[in-house]
Amino acid sequence: MKKIMFLIPTLGNGGAEKVLVNLVNNMDTTKYEITVMCIFDTGVHKESLHENIGYKFIFRKQFRGSTQIFKLFRPETLYRHFVKDRYDIVISYLEGVPARILGGCHDPNVRKVSWIHCRIDSKAVAELGFRNYAEAERCYSSFDNTVCVSRMTKDYFTETLSFRKPIEVLYNTIESEQIRQLSQEAIEDMEFSDDCFNLCSVGKITEVKGFDRLARIHKRLCEDGIKNKVYIFGVGDEQKKIEDYLRKNHLEKTFRFMGYRVNPYKYVRKADLYVCSSHSEGFSTSVTEALIVGTPVVTTMCSGMQEQLGYHNEYGIVTQNDEDSLYEGIKKILTEKDLLKNYRIKSAQRGKNFEKAITVRAVEDMLERI
Repeated sequence: MKKIMFLIPTLGNGGAEKVLVNLVNNMDTTKYEITVMCIFDTGVHKESLHENIGYKFIFRKQFRGSTQIFKLFRPETLYRHFVKDRYDIVISYLEGVPARILGGCHDPNVRKVSWIHCRIDSKAVAELGFRNYAEAERCYSSFDNTVCVSRMTKDYFTETLSFRKPIEVLYNTIESEQIRQLSQEAIEDMEFSDDCFNLCSVGKITEVKGFDRLARIHKRLCEDGIKNKVYIFGVGDEQKKIEDYLRKNHLEKTFRFMGYRVNPYKYVRKADLYVCSSHSEGFSTSVTEALIVGTPVVTTMCSGMQEQLGYHNEYGIVTQNDEDSLYEGIKKILTEKDLLKNYRIKSAQRGKNFEKAITVRAVEDMLERI
């Protein structure tokens, strides 16, 4: 039985954290002894780990300036002090600090994998969590295999770091059967309107998610006479700023922040349209989940979107990554006859391509090869 350790900063409310839990919970524990190690012992997804998955942490609480403090020590020192047990395979499941720590392992009997979720499109982004770009390049090159969550993520990574080591694309693991089941639950805490289009989105309310531009698009649609309401499921620091804009424009009743939901799928399934307004994504978990429950999607161009929705908008609409283009894409799907209805059928078809069993098997095949 192979001993495998996944290292991640926390199991907080994020996409990478969620799909890691999905992955390890569904791997074959007759073949693998699996441990998830967090740098900080925090996060809503911690309780979702199955009891046969080991869990460890380095620090009980997060502390300010941790990344800068870690940089005072060489990767080899961090690995030696933080990773006490011996594993056959160690996996950095996020970029930056986890990759730097595991980059300090030089045991030839330990295989190392780094997992890339975000768009590393410049040296400045590549060196985040490292002392400098040269150290980042050295650490990433020390891994036996690198996994990217989409083709675009892989292209950016290989170009930015002039990467020549083994690298491949593996899609995120989504609890497809569970999501479909949960999406059938009754909604008792709100009602979607029957006299307008109901749009929704799920995610942290941060600048990168672009919910501010979705608020401005909502205003433009209303001014065009296209009756719509927008529901955002998530929490984050940008909420107050966007709420100020909504109040100034008298939109607080039609653009609503609904907070974090353990089961967002029942709301997504009932919505007319799922909108991803992000400036950047690695491979959007929430868009995949929308496809699984059969909700039409309009999204900005980010990593993985064309792999999910087709290179010619076969399964949803992918717009250029700017506010005007996203506005035009949403307006198009809401106003052209039968377009929304047809994309509801297409999205459900596409959702079948991201079945849990397929993605887990691909990861296990990779672990057997390295």
